[in-house]
Amino acid sequence: MLAVVGVSLFAGSPARLAGGTTVAGLDVGGLGVPAARARLVERADALARRPVTFVAAGHSFELTPSQLGVRSDWSGALREAAHDGDGFTPLRGLRRIQTRVFGSDVEPTLDVYPSALRYALAQISGAVDRPASSARLKRKGLSFTVVRERSGVELDRERARALILSSLAALDRSGPVRLPVVVAEPKVTESQLGDALATARTAVSGSVALTVGTTRFKLPRWRVAQLLDLPSGGATRVSVGGPAARRWIAKLAETVGHAPRDATFRVVSGGITVVPSQEGRALDVDASIRAVERAAFSPTKRTAALVVRSAQPHRTTQDAEAMGITGVVGSYTTTYGGTEGRLHNVALVAKLIDGALVAPGARFSFNQTTGERNAAKGFEAAPVIINGELESGIGGGVCQVSTTVFNAAFEAGLSIEARTNHALYISHYPLGRDATVNYPDLDLVFRNDTDHWLLLRTFVGTGSLTVNLYGTPAGRRVETETAPLVTEGKVPWKRIDDDTLFKGEKVVEQYGTPPRSTSVRRRVFAPDGKLMYDTTWHSYYVGEPTVVLIGTKPRPKKPAKPAPGDTTKPKTGTPAGADGTGGAEPPTSTSPTAGSA
Repeated sequence: MLAVVGVSLFAGSPARLAGGTTVAGLDVGGLGVPAARARLVERADALARRPVTFVAAGHSFELTPSQLGVRSDWSGALREAAHDGDGFTPLRGLRRIQTRVFGSDVEPTLDVYPSALRYALAQISGAVDRPASSARLKRKGLSFTVVRERSGVELDRERARALILSSLAALDRSGPVRLPVVVAEPKVTESQLGDALATARTAVSGSVALTVGTTRFKLPRWRVAQLLDLPSGGATRVSVGGPAARRWIAKLAETVGHAPRDATFRVVSGGITVVPSQEGRALDVDASIRAVERAAFSPTKRTAALVVRSAQPHRTTQDAEAMGITGVVGSYTTTYGGTEGRLHNVALVAKLIDGALVAPGARFSFNQTTGERNAAKGFEAAPVIINGELESGIGGGVCQVSTTVFNAAFEAGLSIEARTNHALYISHYPLGRDATVNYPDLDLVFRNDTDHWLLLRTFVGTGSLTVNLYGTPAGRRVETETAPLVTEGKVPWKRIDDDTLFKGEKVVEQYGTPPRSTSVRRRVFAPDGKLMYDTTWHSYYVGEPTVVLIGTKPRPKKPAKPAPGDTTKPKTGTPAGADGTGGAEPPTSTSPTAGSA
């Protein structure tokens, strides 16, 4: 009974923490929970911006709790401490006697800014870490030496993380904190490169002979040395490789081999013929490198037979013959002239589409075949229709080629899927059968609706362009009906004020044309007379305005008339109006201009 009474005397008030209680090392025994929390917060706030010095591998770093957002859960720690000294009176007394005698320290849970902690660890690692360096071979001329390995050091990041957090959360500071580092061992040591050193020295002990069939040439020692890929970064083997070896192999492949040649087509008198394909020869790079290595690393057998293989063409003679390109299925010729830029552009775009092949059922797109027509591809400025007016622009003359292609496909009786007429009527194109293009929106598209391939060829002459479509002549019959060119309205006109002309004067700078329209109907018949296509293309051309210059220059004032009875004679000089001032209005002059696209 006396023992129970004694224990009860030590029980104390449940509202106060047991004596000997510490939280994060700070004595809070005998205090109520609110007072204890106030003491803990006060101490933590006082240390929030005081740095802790961390040292590692000769480097020092200062961090503060506020910098990393380190925060302690004081309320949770105090609840745990109170629970340890709580219970019914006798039990509470026993617990508090134990705490008073042995002490009870509670560590609070911590919170931190994760990104800030990762950044701090990365900064410390960047300064502390020194990677291990493996042993490697080094060449100077024809001599080789071993560069010895070197151990490194690395920050133990997991242990360092925990230590940084606990040190910044501690309420007692006791000098620099040493962060843990570990030794990083190299992967390869000097003793492991003995065989590699011997191999490298053998490789440059003499020249290496290379053979390709009956051809024989020599690799001198200095070249062999350049081709060696010496072990480094943890490797232990000498090989033939590296940038210098790749460059040498590329040149060797060009010397030893030659590319295959696809079968092509050549226009001959009366038709077209197949130019046979040719096999090529290619260096087997991997097999040849292995052969060079075996010879270079052998002290006696120092001849390497390079390995070559045949390279097959993409399109063989048999493939080309099976394409069925045997004759002309459609042809058209247009004539043209113009500026040097226009002539240049016609030849350039004709070259871009020359040789285009269209598979059975496939579509030919003018824009996809040529790509964008711009100055970077060599196109020059020439007259071109922009917004219904003739201006100078890059690529003028391209529509001469697209129009000729359209008419070749038209005469071949092929399915034409996209065609657009010019905004303005151009008399040197076939009536109603012009085709304008503009990358990427306006395109000329036809489909190869035959059972064989089509080949498009262009022939640029002096002032003329011919487009031929070659394939298997199908015997289609094409009938054409062209409607007359019909005027659809009045000639538009455009006024331009001109301050070089007097008011009241007019000059027609350019005569315009009215808007007009036409249509072309094409019927295509199969050899058996069956109607395949019955298509009508309608073309509407906007009018070109008559451009009129209107004078805006004020006229000079006429001299005053003499008063009645004034006998003063006029001064001798030029009669009024003889110089164009004060006389009759000069006649209207005209200077019409013309252009083409």
